[in-house]
Amino acid sequence: MEGPPWPKGKKLVHLDLKGAPPRVEYLHRLIELFSQLGADGLLVEYEDMFPYDGELKLLQATAQPAYSREEVLSMQEFAKSKGMEVVPLVQTFGHMEFVLKHRPMWILRETATCVGTLNPHQEDGVRLVMEMLRQVVELHPDSTALHIGADEVFMLGEGEESKLRLASPGFTVEQLFLNHVTKVAQAIKEAWPHLTVIMWDDMMRGMSQDTLKASGLVGLVQPMLWDYSPNLDVDTTVSLLEKYSAAGMSDLWAASSFKGSTCVYTCVPSTQRHVDNHVQWLKVAAAVSAAVNLQGIAITGWQRYDHLSVLCELMHVALPSLAACLQTLRHGGFSTEAQGKVAEALGISSVEAEAIGRTTADESLFPGRRLAELTVELDSLLNSDDVRFFENNMFCRGWFSPHHQQRKMVSPLIAMQIHSQASTYLTVLQEKAAAVREEMVRLYPEATAREWIEEHVSPVTAPLQRITEDIRACVGEMVPGNMLPV
Repeated sequence: MEGPPWPKGKKLVHLDLKGAPPRVEYLHRLIELFSQLGADGLLVEYEDMFPYDGELKLLQATAQPAYSREEVLSMQEFAKSKGMEVVPLVQTFGHMEFVLKHRPMWILRETATCVGTLNPHQEDGVRLVMEMLRQVVELHPDSTALHIGADEVFMLGEGEESKLRLASPGFTVEQLFLNHVTKVAQAIKEAWPHLTVIMWDDMMRGMSQDTLKASGLVGLVQPMLWDYSPNLDVDTTVSLLEKYSAAGMSDLWAASSFKGSTCVYTCVPSTQRHVDNHVQWLKVAAAVSAAVNLQGIAITGWQRYDHLSVLCELMHVALPSLAACLQTLRHGGFSTEAQGKVAEALGISSVEAEAIGRTTADESLFPGRRLAELTVELDSLLNSDDVRFFENNMFCRGWFSPHHQQRKMVSPLIAMQIHSQASTYLTVLQEKAAAVREEMVRLYPEATAREWIEEHVSPVTAPLQRITEDIRACVGEMVPGNMLPV
């Protein structure tokens, strides 16, 4: 069922660069594809991949080199040549793990145990944020907007200085949040009056209309309301947008998702899940009043839930989902025509990554297609019950239990059968993982490939490796010459 397409406003593809920053050549190919699929711009979240210098140089990633200044500029120039603008995103309150994890910055945490939240009472914290922003803004000379994050400010109010402040009559955690964000937004407007300031909305959802009106944020920021659920509640979301508008913040953004929001360790995305999320957003856009001025939608693609969590789906395997989501917005639903556009654009027969399989599609249409195929194949094997739960199969539990192993008393014949099957699985997994790694380092840093293998492959191969070694040890004590292969 189709409705009206996404109304006027920009469609930004979110590039979350923490953990799996595409190599520059691959990044350019992706940007070209995004443009062909109908995106108007990029929302770029660098985190530790930005080339901070001076006192902030310690923020640069160490596992892989950050992008150089020249690479950041070339990315913007390439995007500009495709008619796309670049909106940088710099966290300024919550999700500052990549900053506050460093020992010299520990003193700026709201609480010692919460690595992500900045203490809003220390002037050094504001100076740090403004220096981060200065370096990013100066390296984005053509950008007209800046996203300051400010989502999920966990443990706010739990620090000692916050507790003292909250002891004042009538002072609330809401005011702690609003005071800091307002201070940052005002400083940005003073330094760079031409910039539109965007921020995530979640910390303001429970605030009253009067609180928002009196916050000082009206006219300073444009809230971006995010909801990544396939079952997004349309009425509740419309009401929230209307509340912000009535409070004076009528210029608003939406944020959907094409990857990185299903589960913290998801490897291959479900296109249908993300399409459903966009269908709901289309309903929201059609239902809001004329007073709500939607500036656009950011289609987020998180690479990690936060700086210290594992990798979510990598970009190459999420391109069918992104293509489907963009076409859903353009067509007012995921119609047969929209599906055909995705198939044509990427040269694939199915929009679900897990059904891609081996194809003869042109790699130029689907940059990273070969790696996507290999990733899907390996993920399928890693999640097969026979492999993942090998230690729990009938033969292992029946003839090679912990009881048997402890007493070094096993049936050599059955133990050899178990060893043979485990070795076969191990060999296949290692060969497929090697193929994935070889292809992955063409598109991403070596550190990304290493982490991906350690996250997805090693937990499955380790038990298989262990069981082959244990069988060798047991059978070696029961069979002369140990007839198991090395």
